[in-house]
Amino acid sequence: MIRVAVIGGGQSCEHEVSLASAASVAAALDRTSYDVVRLTIDPHGTWLDSGNRPIGLAGAAHVLRSCEVVLPVVHGPRGEDGTLAALCELAGLPYVGSGVGAGAIAMDKWVTKLVAEAVGLATAPGVVLTAATAPTYAWSHPVVVKPVAAGSSHGVTLVDRPELLDQALDAALALDHRVLVEDVMTGREVDIAVLARPDGSRLVSPALEIVAEGLFDHDTKYGGHADFRVPASLTDAEAKGIEDAAVAVFDALGCRGVARVDFFLTAAGPVLNEVNTMPGFTAESQVPKMYAAGGLSYPDLLDLLVRDALAAPAPCG
Repeated sequence: MIRVAVIGGGQSCEHEVSLASAASVAAALDRTSYDVVRLTIDPHGTWLDSGNRPIGLAGAAHVLRSCEVVLPVVHGPRGEDGTLAALCELAGLPYVGSGVGAGAIAMDKWVTKLVAEAVGLATAPGVVLTAATAPTYAWSHPVVVKPVAAGSSHGVTLVDRPELLDQALDAALALDHRVLVEDVMTGREVDIAVLARPDGSRLVSPALEIVAEGLFDHDTKYGGHADFRVPASLTDAEAKGIEDAAVAVFDALGCRGVARVDFFLTAAGPVLNEVNTMPGFTAESQVPKMYAAGGLSYPDLLDLLVRDALAAPAPCG
């Protein structure tokens, strides 16, 4: 039996989403194969044991050392951004998901755009602003304002009138010291997942289309107002274009485990929106739904991720 630590929570605005993902993951792991140990990071950064008792980082390290593999299900900053990957690597523990570098880069939407463009992928035209430079930005057409490094669509605003700009910038700057302002893309919102195997192969999911009225923001994402259509209705050429683009950016970023890659499918082809190296992971989240549409059940997907993490070679210095 494999002893696996499932970590949830975290200090980001995605704390509650992460708790739901971690609870779902822990419940779905096969108890005939896995001895599941739950750890939680509360919103203040305190580590809690499976009974929600404070044990601190030293206590958590003791628990982690008793496990064979770690499954960190902490979304957003101080989790998905490579923070927990660094902890696992320093402790010499195998873990599910991308490493330190890939997690940090993918969390940074601006750097992800630069990497994507370097390997030939299209991204929405945009600029990065700070609190110092934001007042100099002049609105001239509809844009989307978002924090450079935050998750779950927090702080994201569609600005279709100039009088909305200042409020949108303030909302994004409240979550990050850098803000990305991008042109609005006209096209279908299509996501796909890529999973890396230890032998170097890639398992790509069927694509999923998000059908929503207006911006796919946090309320739409988690309020049940979006229509997820999987598999997405795509031509062979559209499907191949999105799959090739997803694998290209996944590999360029150096991702491991599984990542969700989000696109706008425009008349000119796919335009990268963002890459999530630890996306929502309940059974009803996008990535499990995509793989289920391809015949890989939620428990089997988790089993594959854990066993691949154990089989993967240790990171070299």
